[in-house]
Amino acid sequence: MTVPATGRPRPLLVLDVAALTPRLLRHMPRLRALAGGGHIAPLRPVFPAVTCSVQSSLLTGLEPAGHGIVGNGWYFREQGDVLLWRQHNRLVAGEKVWEAARRAFPGYRVANVCWWYAMGASTDITVTPRPVYHADGRKSPDCYTVPAGLRDELTDLAGPFPLFDYWGPNASIASTRWIAGAARHLLRTRDLDLTLVYIPHLDYDLQRHGPRSPQAVAAAKDLDTALHPLLRDALDRGMTVVALSEYGITPVSRPVHINRALREAGLLTVHTQAGMEYLDTWTSRAFAVADHQVAHVYVADPADLPRVRDILGTLPGVEHVLDEAGKARHGIGHPRSGELVAIAERDAWFTYYYWLDDARAPDFARCVDIHRKPGYDPAELFLDPADRLVRLRAAAALVRKRLGLRYTLSVVPLDATYVRGSHGRLPDDPDDGPVLLCSDGAATARENYRATDVPGLLLELARPAAVRAL
Repeated sequence: MTVPATGRPRPLLVLDVAALTPRLLRHMPRLRALAGGGHIAPLRPVFPAVTCSVQSSLLTGLEPAGHGIVGNGWYFREQGDVLLWRQHNRLVAGEKVWEAARRAFPGYRVANVCWWYAMGASTDITVTPRPVYHADGRKSPDCYTVPAGLRDELTDLAGPFPLFDYWGPNASIASTRWIAGAARHLLRTRDLDLTLVYIPHLDYDLQRHGPRSPQAVAAAKDLDTALHPLLRDALDRGMTVVALSEYGITPVSRPVHINRALREAGLLTVHTQAGMEYLDTWTSRAFAVADHQVAHVYVADPADLPRVRDILGTLPGVEHVLDEAGKARHGIGHPRSGELVAIAERDAWFTYYYWLDDARAPDFARCVDIHRKPGYDPAELFLDPADRLVRLRAAAALVRKRLGLRYTLSVVPLDATYVRGSHGRLPDDPDDGPVLLCSDGAATARENYRATDVPGLLLELARPAAVRAL
C-alpha cells in the first residue's frame, strides 16, 4: 500500500455501521444522501463474515489467513482455553492502513472509537469499552482511552460509557449515541486525519426480531436520526465520509447444537463442579467454537477427522464442512482455525451449548458473560420470556448493583429458538450483504468492493485532489 508523499492529507471519517445493508439503507435517507455526491456499491466481506475478522481485513487488506483473526474468538491451543473478544492489537498481523499512510504523510493522526483490537494499536487516540472489574466480582461501566485524560473528558460530556446498552438484554441506541457523541467531540477538539467509528445499533433488533421485521426498520430509522449530527459535523469540516458494514444479518429459524452432537458421539467431554458442567478442552477429542453461522471444530487426534467430518456432514442445519483445502479456498487457512470449519445453512446458526440437561448448565449460561462462554451467545440479547419474574429479578439485581453489593443477573434464556437473525456465511443476496458509501465523487468508483480493497480506497481518498490527478 503506497501513496505519493505530497501535500496535507484529506481528513477521513470512516463509519463501520454494523449490519448495514442495501435493504435497510432504503429507510435511512440521511445516510443514503452521502452517496449523492459520491458513490455507493456492494461490499464483499471476507469469510467468516463476523465483526473481528472483517474489521481486521478492512484495516489490513488481508484475508483471515493473513491477519490471523479467524473469528470473534478461537481455541488458544497454547493456553488450552477458548477466548473470545480479545482486545490486544498484536493479535492482528499485517500493516494497518494508517501505518501505510504515515509513510506518505509523516505525523498522520488517527483515532479509533470502538473498532475492535483497539488496545495497544499504533493509533494516536483510542476509545474502547472497558468495564471496571472490582475485587469483589462486581462490574461497572467504563471505557479505556488513550490519552488517559480523554476518559474524563468523555465522561464529563456524556456520562460513563453505557456498557449495558452496548450489549445484553438492554442493548439499545443509547450506546450508539454515546459513541457518536464521542466522535463529534474528537472532531471538534483534535486535529485528526483518520477517525474510525464503530456504530453497533443495527446488530440488536436484527438478531432479536429478524432483519425484515418492523423492529429492524424502526432501528434503521432511529440510527439514521442518531447519525445525522455526526455526518453534518464531518461534512461541514470538509471531511470525506465513508460508511460501510462488515456483514448483513439474514433471517434464521434453526439453532444447531453442534457441541451436543459431538458430546453424544463421545467426542466432547465435560467436568463437573457444584453440579454444573464445564467444557473440558483438555480431554475432549473434538469440540466446536460456535460463532454465529460458522464453527471452528478442533480435533485433537488427526485419526478422528474422518469420523468428526461424517458427524458434522449429517447434522441437520450444516451446509458445508471445510477441511484444509476448503479453508484455503475460503481464505481462512490459518493455524488458529479449527481442523474443520462448519458453515450453517442459510436459515440456521450454531449455539455453543454442550450440556444435555439445562439443570446442569453452568451458571454463566444464564448471564451476559462474553468472556467465559466458549462461543458466541446471541440469547444474551433477551430477558428470558419463559420466566414470569425475570424483570423483577433483574430489577432486584440492579438495586444491589447500585448499592455497591455483589449481584448476579441470571436472566438470559437457554432456549435458542428466540433468535431471529444471524450472519457469518458469505451473503447469498447482495441486498442482504454489506454495503459501502463514499461522499467523495472524485474518488475512483467501483461497481463493487471487497473488504480487502478498503485500505487502498482509504489511501486514495487521503491523497490531496491535486495529487490524485497526476
